[in-house]
Amino acid sequence: MNKPKVDDTKTASKLPIPSPFERVFDGPLTQDLLLRPADFGLGMLPDRVQPDATTKVVCGFCSTGCSLNVHLREGEAINLTPATDYPVNMGMACPKGWEALAPLKSNDRGTTPLLKDRSGRLQPTDWATAMEQFTGRFRAIQAEHGAESVAFLGTGQMPTEELAFLGALAKFGMGMKHGDGNTRQCMATAVVAYKQSFGFDAPPYTYDDYEHSDVMVFVGANPCIAHPIMWQRVLRNQNNPEIIVVDPRTTETAVAATHHYAIAPKSDLTLFYGIANILISEGWIDPDFIDRHVNGFEDFKQHVSEYSAERVAKATGISVERLTYLALAIHRGKRVSFWWTMGVNQSYEGVRTAQSIINLALITGNIGRPGTGANSITGQCNAMGSRLFSNTTGLLGGHDFGNPQHREKVAGILGIDESVIPHEASDPYDEIINKILKGKIKGLWILATNPAHSWINQNFCKDVLDRLDFLVVQDMYHSTETAVLADLYLPAAGWGEKDGTFINSERRIGVIKKVARAPGQALSDFSILQLVASYWGCQDMFKDWSDPEAVFKILAKLSKDQPCDITGISDYRMLDDNGGIQWPLPEGQALENNQRRLFEDGRFFHADGKAKLLFEDPKPMPEPATTAYPFLLMTGRGTAAQWHTQTRTGKSAVLRRLYPAEAYVEVNPRDAKRLKLRAHQRVLVQSQRGSIDARVAITPTVQIGQVFMPMHYEDVNQLTLAHFDPYSHQPSYKNCAVNIVPTD
Repeated sequence: MNKPKVDDTKTASKLPIPSPFERVFDGPLTQDLLLRPADFGLGMLPDRVQPDATTKVVCGFCSTGCSLNVHLREGEAINLTPATDYPVNMGMACPKGWEALAPLKSNDRGTTPLLKDRSGRLQPTDWATAMEQFTGRFRAIQAEHGAESVAFLGTGQMPTEELAFLGALAKFGMGMKHGDGNTRQCMATAVVAYKQSFGFDAPPYTYDDYEHSDVMVFVGANPCIAHPIMWQRVLRNQNNPEIIVVDPRTTETAVAATHHYAIAPKSDLTLFYGIANILISEGWIDPDFIDRHVNGFEDFKQHVSEYSAERVAKATGISVERLTYLALAIHRGKRVSFWWTMGVNQSYEGVRTAQSIINLALITGNIGRPGTGANSITGQCNAMGSRLFSNTTGLLGGHDFGNPQHREKVAGILGIDESVIPHEASDPYDEIINKILKGKIKGLWILATNPAHSWINQNFCKDVLDRLDFLVVQDMYHSTETAVLADLYLPAAGWGEKDGTFINSERRIGVIKKVARAPGQALSDFSILQLVASYWGCQDMFKDWSDPEAVFKILAKLSKDQPCDITGISDYRMLDDNGGIQWPLPEGQALENNQRRLFEDGRFFHADGKAKLLFEDPKPMPEPATTAYPFLLMTGRGTAAQWHTQTRTGKSAVLRRLYPAEAYVEVNPRDAKRLKLRAHQRVLVQSQRGSIDARVAITPTVQIGQVFMPMHYEDVNQLTLAHFDPYSHQPSYKNCAVNIVPTD
C-alpha cells in the first residue's frame, strides 16, 4: 500500500479549547490527520485558556493517585500544588508529586524519531520513514517467521486508553499473540492471588480504611517511603491503632510501628500458616462468616495444623510468645486490615503468600467492613488500568481470552471479526524473554518501560535484547538503558503532555490532562498508535478510537456486567467533578458514596458467591547464602524521592539532593566489623551473575547475614537471580546470595 509522506514541517495550528475535557491537540479525527504528526499536537497548547488558570491532574508516579492543581499561564504549566479537596491526598503530596513537572523539561527528551544506520548509530529521521521502517520490518519478520514472532512490552505508567489501544492494535490489528507489561514486575502476584481467591482481580479496600482500623498488619510493605500519602492517612487514624510490621528489615514503617516482626527472609508463608493455626486452635475465628462465605475451610484447617508454634518459631526466628501475641492482636481487633506490597509480590512463592494473608482476613471475617480487608497496595500509577484493560494476559475489561462468550461480547462491542481475537492469553514477560533467546520472537516493541535496567538478571536481559532482529523503543527519553539499544526510537510525550485516565490502588479512576507542550516532534503514545494503525492498514478497525475520551467510553461498554463495570461513568468531566470514581459503578446506580469497598454483602466473584481458601507448603529458597556468597541480598525502594529506574526522578535537581548519587549497600554493624568495613567505603558486591561497585552504609536496619540495595541504581539488577512465582510469573527480586569485597 502506498502511503503519503508524513508532513512534519507543517506548523500545528493553535486551537481554542472551551473546556478542559475537549481534545487539546486537534479537531475531529480524519484519515488525513492520521498521517500528519503536526496535527497531533506538536508544540502547541490552546490559546484560550485564561491566564493563571488552574486544572486538576492525577499524579503520574505511584499508585496512590494524588490529585495536583496544575497552575497555567498562557496555557503553559508553570507550577503545581496538591489538591485540597481530592479524597485521596487532601492537600498532601510527596517529593515526587511536588516535582512532577520537572522531568518534562529534561535536555535528554526525545524530539525526533531515531533510526539506526549501517554503522550502528541512531540517527534522526522523519515520522514517515520511522513508520515505514516500523511496519515494514515487523511485517517482514512475521512473513518469514510467523505472526507470533513479534511482541510488545507496555507499562503501568501509560493511561488506560493508551494501554487498551496498544493491546487491541497489536493483537487484533497487527496479529501479535504475545504482549505483556512491566506490571508483571510489581502486581502480577496480587492479580493472580485475588483471581484465585475472590474470582476476580479485586482489591477490596478504600483509603478510608486506613483511618478506621484498630489493628493494621503491614507485610513486606514500607508505605512511609513507598506510599507516603497512604502513610499520612494511617496517621490520621483516631483509633490509636495497633500497627504490626512484618519485614526482615527495620524499615521506616517498622520504626514507626507498635510492633516489628523481623522474620527470616521468605519465611512469611510459614508465619501466616502458623498464625492461622493459632487462631483456629484457640477458636479466634468467625465460624458464621466462614460457613456462609468461604470454601475450603476444613482442608485449610488440616493443612495449617502441622504448623505448630515451635515449628514456625524455628523457621521465622520469631518466638512462640510473639507469635501468640500476633494472633491475639488479630483476635482482639474489631476492625483488622492486612496490607502488603512488593515484599510479598516479588517472591518465588508470592501468590501463596498473598493468599495466606487473604486467608487470615477470611477466617476472621475481616473483609467487607470499614477498616478491614486483605489489601494489596499497587505499585505504578496505572498498574490497575493495565491489569484490566491492556489486552495482554486478560481480554479487555477483565474478560478471558479462552471464553467464547467473552470473545463474542468484545468483538460485538468493537465491531470486529471475532476471528482476530486470540483464544489464549499472551505468554508472560519472562516467557517472552525466553522466546527471544530461543529465536522464536524476532521483533519487539517496548513502550515507556526500561527492562535493560529493571528486569531481573540484567546482563542476561541485555544479551537477549541484543539478539533481536528489530527492537523498537517508544519513550520520553532517548537516553534510557533500553532506548540506546533500539534499532528504532520513537519520541513520546509524557505525563502532563497528554490526556487519559489512571486507576489507583483503591480502584479510583482519575483524569490526567495535557498541561504542557511535548518537545519537538514528540507525540503522545495514543497518536503514535494511530499512526501505526494507519501505516499498518488497519485504521478502519479503530475508526471510533478517535481520542482518549472516546476510547474511555468504549472501555466502559466493554466493562458492562463485569465486576469492574463502569458503565455508570459518562465522561471525564464526571470523574473530575466527583474527585475520581472507584469501580464498580454500573449504569443506573447512583454515586451515593465516593469511598466504596467491595464485598460488603459477603458475596465474592466465584460462581457460588464464595471465596476460596488456597494454600501450599513453602518451598526452599532457590539461592540461599553459601560460604562463597555468605550474604542474602534484598532490593527495594530507597527513598521517597526515587522512582523505579530514575528515568524521571533523576531529572529533578531537587529530588537528586534527597538521595545518594551512588549505589550503596546496607550492612549490619556486626558484619561490617567482622569484614573490617568502614562507612562510605567502596566495595564490590558480587553474585554468581555479576559484580557492581557500591559504597557501604553501616546500619542495624538489616539483620546479620543480610544486605540491602535500592533498586533504582543502574547496575543493581546485574546481581539478582532470575526466578519466578509459578502462578504469577512475577520475578523474585528480594533474595539472592552475594559477597562483599573491599576495593579501597
